Formats: sequence, C-alpha cells, structure tokens
Amino acid sequence: MTTIPADSLALQRFYHWERTLKDRVALTQPMGGGVVQELNWAEVGDQVRRMATHLQSQGWGPGAKVAILSKNCAWWLMSDLAIWMAGYVSVPLYPTLAAETIRQILTHSDAKACFVGKLDGWDEMKSGLPADLPCISYPLSPDDAKKAYEGWDAICARSVPMVGEPVRQADELATLIYTSGTTGNPKGVMHSFGAFAWALSAGLKRFPMTQADRMLSYLPLAHVVERTLVEHGWLGTGMALFFADSLDTFTADLQRARPTIFFSVPRLWVKFQQGVHAKMPEAKLARLLSIPLIGGLVRGKIKKALGLDQCTFAAGGAAPMPVALLAWYRKLGLPINEGYGMTENLALSHMTLPGRDQTGTVGPVYEGVEARVEPATGELLMRSPALMLGYYKEPAMTQEVLTADGWLRTGDKGQIDTQGCLRITGRVKDLFKTSKGKYVAPAPIEDRLGAHPSVEACIVTGANLGQPLGLLLLSADGVKRTESEAERALLVTELTQHLAKINLQLDPHEQMDCLVLLKTPWTVENGFITPTFKVKRNRMEEVFASKMEGWVAQRKKIVFGD
Repeated sequence: MTTIPADSLALQRFYHWERTLKDRVALTQPMGGGVVQELNWAEVGDQVRRMATHLQSQGWGPGAKVAILSKNCAWWLMSDLAIWMAGYVSVPLYPTLAAETIRQILTHSDAKACFVGKLDGWDEMKSGLPADLPCISYPLSPDDAKKAYEGWDAICARSVPMVGEPVRQADELATLIYTSGTTGNPKGVMHSFGAFAWALSAGLKRFPMTQADRMLSYLPLAHVVERTLVEHGWLGTGMALFFADSLDTFTADLQRARPTIFFSVPRLWVKFQQGVHAKMPEAKLARLLSIPLIGGLVRGKIKKALGLDQCTFAAGGAAPMPVALLAWYRKLGLPINEGYGMTENLALSHMTLPGRDQTGTVGPVYEGVEARVEPATGELLMRSPALMLGYYKEPAMTQEVLTADGWLRTGDKGQIDTQGCLRITGRVKDLFKTSKGKYVAPAPIEDRLGAHPSVEACIVTGANLGQPLGLLLLSADGVKRTESEAERALLVTELTQHLAKINLQLDPHEQMDCLVLLKTPWTVENGFITPTFKVKRNRMEEVFASKMEGWVAQRKKIVFGD
C-alpha cells in the first residue's frame, strides 16, 4: 500500500500557495481584444471559497457530481477547486462535444449542476443540457448562456468565503474523466486525490518543475494530460499558468507566456513544422542549420518566433510521434520527450529520458511504475498507484481491463528492449484481416505514411480487401498543391515514390494497394477525430467502406477521394 503524504494532495497544495504566495500572480487570463486579466493566489482563493460556499449550500450529498463544460480558462480551474472544497466530484466535458454526447455524460454521471463557460459552438451544444439542470455561467461564456444562467461574479458577490481548510482524503474520488472515445461511448474513469498526487510526484522525478516555471494551458482540461501535467503541476509547484485565447491568437498567446514547459500532440508539432517550412523551404533551412554560427542564430530565431525560446522541456504524446519529426526538432535544438499513458493511469506510464536519444520508443517506465508484455498476445500490462479506481457504474468493463492483482490491460501491443524502453507496435484491437486471411497492424505503417510534409493525418485500413490501403488527409499546404496542375502532378509523383519506399519495408501482405487523398478536414464535429486529435478508425471505416473497392479498382497508386 503506497502512502501519499497529506500535504501533497490537491487542496492542501492550494491552501499552501494561498497562504505563502498570496500576492503572486497565479493565473493570467486573456479576456479578448488584447485585454489580459491577472489573478493572484489570494484572489483565486477568495473566488474559489465563495463559489464553494454556494455549491455546498445546494444541499447535495457528499460526493455529488458537478460538471464543467468550457474551454480552458481561469474559471475552469477555480470551478474544479470549488467543487472539491465543497466536498463534491468534478466531471469535465470536452468543449467540442455534440449535444447528444453532452446529455449522455451528464445523465450517466448523475451531474447535479454544470458550469457552462467559454465555448465556440454553444448553439449546437445547448440542447444537450437538460432544462432542469442548474447551471452557472462564466464571464467569458456565450451571451446566450449568460442570459440563461446566473453568472460566476454575481454568485461570488452574494456568497461569503468558505472558512478554514476543508480537506479531501487520498482515497476519496476526485473526478470522473470521460475518455475521448475512439471506439464506442465515453467511459467515466474514476480517479482519486491520491492518484493525482502520486502521479505528479513520479512525474517530477523524470522532469523537474518548479515555482519558476511557466506553462500555457490550451489543450482541453477535460483531457488527462492537461489535467495531470498542467492543473496538478500548477497546484504542486505554484508555477505561473497562462491561458490561450483562441486559435487565431495562439501564436501571440505563446509569445505572451513564453512557456518553459510545453506539451503538445503530434498534430500540432507537425503544424509548427509546416509553418516554419512555409516561410523557409526545407532544403534551405537544413543547409542553414548545418553552418555552425549561422545555424545557431537561425535556431534561436525560429524558436523565438514559435514562442518556445525559453522552453527547457518539450514533450509530445496522445499519439505516436513520427521519427522524422523528432529528428527535425532535435536539429532545431528543441528535443521532444515522447510520453505514453492513458486516461486510466493518469497518462503516467513511460517517457523518454531528457538528454537521451531514445527515438522510436516512449522510453522506460516512471519510477514506481511496473510494466510487462503478455507473451501470448503481445499486449502491454502496467500497474502503479496512479491507476483508476474503475469505470463509473461499469463493474464488468472495469474487470475486463483491471486484473485481480492490479494490472491494467492497456490494449496496446508493445516490445520492451534491453534498456527497458517501450516500443508501441500497435493496438490489440486495431489489427484487421485482409481477404487473404492475413492480419495487418496499421500503426507502424501509419507512422511512416505521416512523415510526408503534405500529409496531416492518415489511417491504414482494408479489412476484407486483398491488400490494405492508406487514407490520407492532406495538410493545408498539400490541398493548395492540388489547385495547380503542375503542383498536383508533382505531388502525385512524390506520394507515389513515398508509397513505393514504404511498401519495400513491409511484408507482402502489408503492402498498400494505393493511397487515397482526402481534402475534407477530419474534425470533432464530423466525428472523424476525438477532441485530442486521435483518428476514430471505426468512424472512418464506416463512412468510407463502401468506396474502398471502387478506389482500388481504379488501379492507380494515388487516388483523389474527394
């Protein structure tokens, strides 16, 4: 049994900073139009305590569930703290969910109320909130929500601050994190206060964070990485936390925050790279970086333009990082540490070691984590004190993934090398069988396909076809190339060569018949990706299955699908 020090738990850390750093800026929130609001720890504490008083006055029983539906902002974190201080459990919802999914989660979680905050698609979402559900709006909520629900500021103005330091024990339920759902309906993953505290302490041994650090919060706080790294990193260290305003202002937000620690998903790291290449062709950049003095100046200029010139620790995860992309950032002087984890283990399983080139792996386990590969299936199993308590209201599903002796079945296939580094080789359930009766693992092939600069995302599919095929979403630059006849022909030639090179590295049954180029964006709204940019393979196959035989019948290596 792991003992979690009481002073490492979330609320206790919050009280510590409230007492010792009361005048220090804790949260920096853009309000739109270039206006920025700063909140120090004392101001955060005052608002959290007033909202906790209001929530507790509703008379819900201990452990009642309260939802948060909002993009990242200062009030999101203050809501979470107020929910905990009042003795309740938070239920974050992705701010891009469809109305039907919102209603499903609110109903399944037994939510007693919901904070409705900063949202872009409120008109499409609001029908998902039951009419009788009490809701609270934020200063940055859509105007309709402000009119429909009492506001945060008004509630704080009429509520007295909760006194003392109410605590929650390590074994108490802190939150339900609903999985982003690449397959099936989202499941409510139950995590305790102790699991978060242990995960943070283990993470700090791998990559130290201190009060002097800065982070930009922009990936959804409903996601486990943002919750563990950003929210609990902030509470654990007292560092300064900045928020992004919008996609349009993201570059300016990064410049304002100049984060010392920065985590992103592969898709955004690719977009950064494409942005650099749009201003400076790849060949020219490579040539300049190879010149000793000039290379250093160019590296500094690019990192400053990205807002990452102060970044001392960069990380990626949530999906595989292409090897070529990692190499590109290393040449830029910004090595990316690749991590691996799941909602079920607070995203804390493996991460590459800073200062080591462990490309192609996700590194060794964190201290205190155990991992093994099941010989019969190749599935990775792991266990640690950061494991979930189970799936809310789903004991049968919980038993499917948690063994009697506490091992989590990850669903990922992997290999552990002699250095203890883990290489993810695919998903146990992503394997598909061609009409020739041969199984294909798509993930390693997708890693290679995604290395082309005109490819933004891809999947390899082809169940019951003679050979697999690749579905490729073209990047913005790739789409632009299709508009000119000459550039279109050049793109076809490049991708034909790309396909041939990859097929040479594959077993005969894995080799792809063709690549299908798609220009229609894969978005959360059309159901092709999750809020964390993971492709929903089942949805893609469902939409395009009827077209696959026709694409293959064209007998072309490169097919334009839309």
